[in-house]
Amino acid sequence: MRYEWIDEYLLNKAGSAKDLQKDWNWIRYQIGGKMFAAVCLDENNVPIYITLKLEPEEGSFLRTQYKDIIPGYYMNKTHWNSIMPDGEVPDDLLKDLLDKSYQLVLGSFSKKKQRELLEINDK
Repeated sequence: MRYEWIDEYLLNKAGSAKDLQKDWNWIRYQIGGKMFAAVCLDENNVPIYITLKLEPEEGSFLRTQYKDIIPGYYMNKTHWNSIMPDGEVPDDLLKDLLDKSYQLVLGSFSKKKQRELLEINDK
């Protein structure tokens, strides 16, 4: 996988955690129990997609700009997008998209819950 930095990058986000969803063979990155990104693995545990959430308009636009960004693999095609792990999406753009996905999911919680989640790394 081209984006070797992804695990450390995502786990450095306040309140983030990861697990392996064995039934799907996905490494899921979550905040407050809600997934904001996933690395989807094949039967040999090789990454085949990086899946993240975006505003529908932005995801649709990016899919027209990059052949390596497709509608979400096994996800809602409107809100989720998948990126080829050996594709040509620039690192800076992928980091920006991962940040946006994290913020979208974090923003789905109440303000009180957001504060609690963001304080997890401060303790």
